[in-house]
Amino acid sequence: MDVNSGRELTIAARLAGSLEEEIVAGQLSPGQQLDERQIAERFGVSRTPVREALRQLASAGLVEMRPRRKAVVRRLDKQRMVQMFEVLASLESLAAECAARRMSAALLAALAEIHDDIGRCIAEGRPEDYDALNYQFHRIIYDGAGNGYLSEQVDLLRQHLSPYRRWLLQKMNRMRQSHEEHGRILAALKDGDEARAADEMRRHVRDDDRFLDFLMAQDSGDG
Repeated sequence: MDVNSGRELTIAARLAGSLEEEIVAGQLSPGQQLDERQIAERFGVSRTPVREALRQLASAGLVEMRPRRKAVVRRLDKQRMVQMFEVLASLESLAAECAARRMSAALLAALAEIHDDIGRCIAEGRPEDYDALNYQFHRIIYDGAGNGYLSEQVDLLRQHLSPYRRWLLQKMNRMRQSHEEHGRILAALKDGDEARAADEMRRHVRDDDRFLDFLMAQDSGDG
């Protein structure tokens, strides 16, 4: 990969992040057309990274790419979203249960270290770093579960839901609460308590009241 290609991919990733935030927060409405030229002018970039950013958003399920027509913001199927969160909660719960039974001392130590890193991230007011650390925390638990197929499936579903999870965590000031929940999950894993680890993880992922708030915010954005 040459320097220019790498630079364009970096620009595309940043652009995708900005557009993702606007879509999830309702600033770009479902069904709204995304004009490549207008986006390029708005962000002061060429159309090449804009196309790549739109492809990334399409892969995440936020944008619909249409042949010979402008891309549009995908309409949110709220019922399907709730169903996806239910399945994710079950898969993550199973991963935590397996990890409580199989996780090595080395992975437990790595998990505790990431948990401490997240605490410092919150204390120092670095929300931009939280998402990567949060993913690492869950990723270590998937590894500790010792089930490659389970890890693949939960990773895939988590990828589709990641924009909405980021919105829940950052825009609703849920990072501190999430960190406390992580602490309870970590304690259950250290104790090797499979049932408690599974239960704590399920509650952590579901968080129904906050998700209901999210859906209501999307309704106001649609109007």
